[in-house]
Amino acid sequence: MPGAPNVVDFAGVTKRFGSTTVIRDVTFSVPDLESKGEFIAILGPSGCGKSTVLRLIAGLMMPSSGAIIWPQGDDRPAGATREIGFVFQEPTLMPWATVFDNVHLPLRLAGISHAEAKPQVMETLDRVGLSDFAAAYPRELSGGMKMRVSIARALVTRPKLLLMDEPFAALDEITRFKLNDDLLALRESLGKTIVFVTHSVFESVYLSNRVVVMTPRPGRALTEVAIDPAPRDGRFRTSARYLELCRVTSDALARAMADDRAA
Repeated sequence: MPGAPNVVDFAGVTKRFGSTTVIRDVTFSVPDLESKGEFIAILGPSGCGKSTVLRLIAGLMMPSSGAIIWPQGDDRPAGATREIGFVFQEPTLMPWATVFDNVHLPLRLAGISHAEAKPQVMETLDRVGLSDFAAAYPRELSGGMKMRVSIARALVTRPKLLLMDEPFAALDEITRFKLNDDLLALRESLGKTIVFVTHSVFESVYLSNRVVVMTPRPGRALTEVAIDPAPRDGRFRTSARYLELCRVTSDALARAMADDRAA
């Protein structure tokens, strides 16, 4: 709907830890595309503050200056545990708990019992292809399956916004490609807005509608690259258009790395 508020706006946000400035004057918006969902990739070198941006959105820390603006006009996400799902770099599963219990955790913390939560947990596990593994333990799962559990745990509360912090970085290329495709299918079926941190040009172009390119520390959102809304499948990954978009994004990253204001 024209004029609808963004999911969140960053307005000149700076974050300092003591005398160290991690991000400086970061400005960008995450639009609300309703049922379609926006997929924004945050691309930049290691240490540029990409993960800090996600933690600020999630309300896990507050900005040193600037504002994070939500539709309600608040400076923190309202009901963050429900409105926002967070997938970290590592699956961070409880090794003593079953897949079901790991996914149930956010609902249990909200006071929803095992019996009451079961339909919602099983539906979410089915969406990530793990309904047959509800009784399994993390030690019985592959790396890719553990990450699927982590994604299910983030989705089980049915959040409006999904934050993902380099979730596939430690996986082999074949598993990573498969999870990229699965994530796009989830976004298509659920209509979630996703903000995805990566240091891979190729992954950012394949997944997103828009790439926010950050400079080295102190990180700034130097530029944005719009990505065509082409169908994302094996044909797109090997197409001339995909390679051209990767080149454009790579050039933008090179400019960010060379930007003298990032020193």
